[in-house]
Amino acid sequence: MVRWLATLSRYDQQWFCWCSERSQSFQQQFWIRWVSRSGDGYVYAIVACLLYLTEPKDGSVLLQLLALGFAIEVPLFIVIKRVLKRARPYQKLSIKAVIQAHDQFSFPSGHTTAAFLFAALAASFFPQLSWLWFSWATAVGISRLLLGVHYPGDIVAGALLGTALAQFVRSYACEFLLECRVLATAI
Repeated sequence: MVRWLATLSRYDQQWFCWCSERSQSFQQQFWIRWVSRSGDGYVYAIVACLLYLTEPKDGSVLLQLLALGFAIEVPLFIVIKRVLKRARPYQKLSIKAVIQAHDQFSFPSGHTTAAFLFAALAASFFPQLSWLWFSWATAVGISRLLLGVHYPGDIVAGALLGTALAQFVRSYACEFLLECRVLATAI
């Protein structure tokens, strides 16, 4: 098992170096940093509140599911990072990161996990904007790679984890929240 992880890590480093060599012109551009910062969390709150204001019924359930999803996501990715302790590319390779990461470890990408959690939940309530949600989440993940703070595997793992968490929250919490809404309107 350890040998398999070492092989995977080696390929991930090679892919990172390949991407890094081709992304030098992107790294200094303001919009890449902005896209990365948009995954810090404030954008989720702003967009969720705007959706609530425009569509109170679906927006309300989305806000509740996002709160639950992020309450699970944040501790989960922190635990995974601390258990696996994967060094960031700029710590392991001889490269300079464009930005400073919020924490020490790399796997999985917390920004990408959160972005895909948001995208998948938002898409389930506002499917006409699915292309926007998932394009933005993908851009957040790619920006983290281009800025030198994550390997490609971190981004893929974050996307899968965020999407899986959204599915979990939708499957197990949505019925409960809808039942609570029905009870609240009946009282």
